[in-house]
Amino acid sequence: MLLARPNGLNSPRLGLAVSKKNIKTAVQRNRIKRLIRETFRQRKTTLGGCDYVALARQPAGKAANAELLTALERHWLELASCA
Repeated sequence: MLLARPNGLNSPRLGLAVSKKNIKTAVQRNRIKRLIRETFRQRKTTLGGCDYVALARQPAGKAANAELLTALERHWLELASCA
């Protein structure tokens, strides 16, 4: 899940909420955070001045990297018009 809110700046910022309660192992939490950061870095120029918060839910821990990447790309496209 991705949330967005305008921040009044010219650059986007990212916050991560990947809890131990939802994603049990540190390996899975770190993998999810790496994928979120990488997709954010790739999309940074198109996102505008908004704050984004990525919340990881339980199914994300068991999803394959390809599934997570396609879901993240879909979310970034939906939220690109935040500003």
